[in-house]
Amino acid sequence: MISRFLPHPVRRLIGASPPERPASYLLIDQPGQLQPLLDALDRVKEVALDTEADNMYRFRVRVCLLQFLVDGEVFLVDALAPIDLNPLWARLAKLHLVMHGSDFDLRLLHDLCGFRVHSLFDTMLAAQLLGRQRIGLASLLEEHFGVKLDKDSQKANWSKRPLTQRLLDYASLDVWHLPALRDILTKQLNKLGRGEWLEQQCQKQIADGSQGFAPQGENDWRIGHSERLRAKGLTVLHAVWHWRQQQAERLDTPPFKVCSNDVLLKLAHSAEEGNSEESIVATVHLGKRHPRLAPSLLAAVRAGLERDPQTLPRRARRDSSHAPLTQAEIARLDRIKADRDAIAAKLGIESTLIANRAQLAQIAREPRQLASFLLPWQAELLRDVPSLRD
Repeated sequence: MISRFLPHPVRRLIGASPPERPASYLLIDQPGQLQPLLDALDRVKEVALDTEADNMYRFRVRVCLLQFLVDGEVFLVDALAPIDLNPLWARLAKLHLVMHGSDFDLRLLHDLCGFRVHSLFDTMLAAQLLGRQRIGLASLLEEHFGVKLDKDSQKANWSKRPLTQRLLDYASLDVWHLPALRDILTKQLNKLGRGEWLEQQCQKQIADGSQGFAPQGENDWRIGHSERLRAKGLTVLHAVWHWRQQQAERLDTPPFKVCSNDVLLKLAHSAEEGNSEESIVATVHLGKRHPRLAPSLLAAVRAGLERDPQTLPRRARRDSSHAPLTQAEIARLDRIKADRDAIAAKLGIESTLIANRAQLAQIAREPRQLASFLLPWQAELLRDVPSLRD
């Protein structure tokens, strides 16, 4: 694959908008090509970063491409190529990162190599704290720079090789405008006195990202409204959920592409109604793969029908912080929610940014522990509301 490099990159002046797109970029897809990026990283304290993954196409998600904007130069690193990236992670861990919607990326990089960010500015979090209705990168780039991202490329299979020119051009745009967008959003946040809010949100994002993705649990099969199922409905759901996982791994495709959760629940409800295994399987359609998957699905349903419900994994016992609320606590929760919504409306932000439903329940149960459930800026907004003075 041909590497493209602009020997004298256009560097953005402070306060100036960048050109609509980079004039060129360096594609690193062979061993021995990483040094220019490493040298560039050694000269800066900040870098814009994005990743592309194949989570829409593979059973186990992989990082496929890394995009960097370093002092006006765009570097695209093929993460599937046989390149030793350890020197890259060591340098990157010391730098301030500018990213958009970094939660997935940070968890992905943590699970890949234990990467942890030093410091972060997330432009999506900034847009949320400004009360923007459209917080996607494509919307923000179009609004502020008149740039339209290729929507088809957003859903591309980034594991396919060779990467097309169209995809590489799209990938370069994902980081090209991030510093300028950061500057715009920073100015607006500071004007509203919300810069510290973003700092706290980004620190939490770093901490959450450093946990990686949650490992599969023994009760992950309890999807949707499975708590309404009984006996054979539960045993069949357990069986077909694991069948889907096995088929997805065998086919190397995401589980949802084997069949949806709705299909699994439909099978379980049919079993609970006392239907035969053939009738249960006949209630669903598995698309183009149906003839090949039907026999193994039938076997899974049969195994589920034959299983004793008492042998299913038990739900973990709830600790006191997850126990059902009392009537008095439910009433307090409703009052706190009303106060939260009023504050959010006045600030022009989504109410869940201040506290989500789970956090409201914790506060309703232990109002004196408010600060332990929320970030400082969130707790400060709620500390003196009438519902917490009851």
